[in-house]
Amino acid sequence: MLPLLILKSNGLVDKKLSAATILISLSYFHKPPCYHTHDADTYTAPSSQQLQAPSLVRSICSLVCESYYQQTHLRLSPPKLNLDIDTYSLAHDQAITVVASLANEEGSMVALSFFYWAIGVPKFRHFMRLYIVCATSLIGNGNFERAHQVMQCMVRSFAEIGRFKEAVSMVIEMQHHDLTLSSKTLNSVVGVACEMGLIDYAENVFDEMCDRGVVPDSSCFKSIIVAYCRMGRIQEADRWLIEMVRSGFVLDNATCTLMVSAFCEKGFVSRAFWYFDKMIEMGLKPNLINFTSLIDGLCKRGSVKQAFEMLEEMVRKGWKPNVYTHTAMIDGLCKKGWTEKAFRLFLKLVRSDNYKPNVHTYTAMICGYCKEDKLNRAEMLLSRMKEQGLTPNTHTYTTLINGHCKAGNFERAYELMDVMGSEDLTANMYTYNTIINCLCKMGRTQEAYKLLMKSFRCGLQADSVTYTILISEHCKQANTKEAVGFFGKMIKVGLKPDIYTYNTLIAAFCRQKKMKESEKFFEEAIWLGLVPTKETYTSMICGYCRDGNVSLAVEIFYRMSEHGCAPDSITYGTLISGLCKDSKLEEACRLYETMIDKGLSPCEVTRLTLAYEICKKGDSATAMVILERLDKKLWVRTVNTLIRKLCSEKKIGMAALFFHKLVDKDPNVDHVTLAGFMTACYESDKYALVSELSKRISKGIG
Repeated sequence: MLPLLILKSNGLVDKKLSAATILISLSYFHKPPCYHTHDADTYTAPSSQQLQAPSLVRSICSLVCESYYQQTHLRLSPPKLNLDIDTYSLAHDQAITVVASLANEEGSMVALSFFYWAIGVPKFRHFMRLYIVCATSLIGNGNFERAHQVMQCMVRSFAEIGRFKEAVSMVIEMQHHDLTLSSKTLNSVVGVACEMGLIDYAENVFDEMCDRGVVPDSSCFKSIIVAYCRMGRIQEADRWLIEMVRSGFVLDNATCTLMVSAFCEKGFVSRAFWYFDKMIEMGLKPNLINFTSLIDGLCKRGSVKQAFEMLEEMVRKGWKPNVYTHTAMIDGLCKKGWTEKAFRLFLKLVRSDNYKPNVHTYTAMICGYCKEDKLNRAEMLLSRMKEQGLTPNTHTYTTLINGHCKAGNFERAYELMDVMGSEDLTANMYTYNTIINCLCKMGRTQEAYKLLMKSFRCGLQADSVTYTILISEHCKQANTKEAVGFFGKMIKVGLKPDIYTYNTLIAAFCRQKKMKESEKFFEEAIWLGLVPTKETYTSMICGYCRDGNVSLAVEIFYRMSEHGCAPDSITYGTLISGLCKDSKLEEACRLYETMIDKGLSPCEVTRLTLAYEICKKGDSATAMVILERLDKKLWVRTVNTLIRKLCSEKKIGMAALFFHKLVDKDPNVDHVTLAGFMTACYESDKYALVSELSKRISKGIG
């Protein structure tokens, strides 16, 4: 009977609270004791002395009022109380009684002052009934805004001890007890969920509260967008941003800047440009961060020329490029193999009075020289860097180690690892992966395994890259059983394979014509939310063509656009070769023309295969038309090879037609081609063809 008496004694029943409100309070008063060490909602039964001492409650109420009213300044929020109370002697039920009494007799602000004091005490901080009674008391006073604040406070407090979802359920339940859910409460719950990484749960709460009549504001959308960006789930962030705009909210500069940076970082530069243009359309002014992010994204994509154009636009808008802008440009130039241009820009930065190259700038330049096997220059830059007072980081050394490993200079790579140790830099798993990968590629598998064991002894753990290297090594040896074994172990230890891991397995099974296994991994990757790359599709197309199932190869080719994946010359070439082998020459020709129209250059195998298959059908005119769109150098090389192939197949008449066309374009006849043609003619008793061609060559007609 005690809980009901407490409610009555504090006027809660007299204030005509709903029966449901009283029931929710009673349900928490009668909650059985909980003895989890982390749970401060543990019930401590009051002693008989405490039950018989209402004077203690009155004394505390008096102390609270005295401390509260001493602070006579304007109170827009409850003041911080200074209470000289032995919290050990204050029971949980007595704290509840104090809150309810103060709300009834002194008003909401005084009750809130004590509430905030109480939850500052570890004993009461995670005592859920204190929050519930305080909220119901405030509801009884008609102070719904402050009741919402109490519930929001409960959500944050209980998130600390892993009872976040329980607190959220109680917040939603309170709607049935006169406390209508608000956008501020939704923001609080979603914000805490996002901070905890429970983004999917945040979405569920968002949907449920909206279904219950809550109208979200822009802050709630932003919390979810920011959380998805931080998690790298850019497509979900994009979806929520579109929904935010559709709901009528205006994007601010900070959100647009975040999205531009996030999309560029993940390689979705085209989408980043969409947001960039959207910013300008809405009247927002792009800043230095926006321009630098786009320049960096373009450089990472290899669009260095476009990056320079963006740099010029940036300068026109009045922004001066800083060291990060220059570093992005230098990195992009190095990735394109234009290290000399990069070095000129690097020197410009060195001579600048405003900005000097930092560790990342030097590392980008070192990486460029390592890619071109100019290791002496890379080592020189390392020395220069130290002379300038800059300390190389682990990435700097790993970049240089990678360069030496690719050049086969493992001795120097191991020396650099020792130098790292002497400079108090610890080689990370990325460093070890770099060497292990190169050792495997050079067939030094045992040495690679020994180095891997050394990394484990140093306290490092294999990451997804390590497993991908091992999987790739077994796939190269056609040992797909071991590769799948490592894949299973990778998942078992909690590592998530990326699309490159799946690509390795898909390609291996495709090479073995095991398309059922390839399909399984392909569909699994998509189901996990991974985006297939052109390498994924090219492997599948190649596998189907090898397996003689060209129709499926064509089907998956047209599925590429579903994931925003554009086929390259290798993809086109693979499918064209498959169609040729399947005698689907019209479709092969259409693909070839499409490929040329898109500015892609077909490789020699593709050119030759298509032309030869058409010639086999006796249609040399079409073969000539197909090859006509090539530039002269490629045309000459392809036709020379085609003539030799036709001669080997005893198709002398066609070979002669192409030879005459070849002489028209280039009088400098290839001697190997001529010798092959003459031999084939003599063997086939086609002396007249040799005589006619010899006359044209000797006269220099062309």
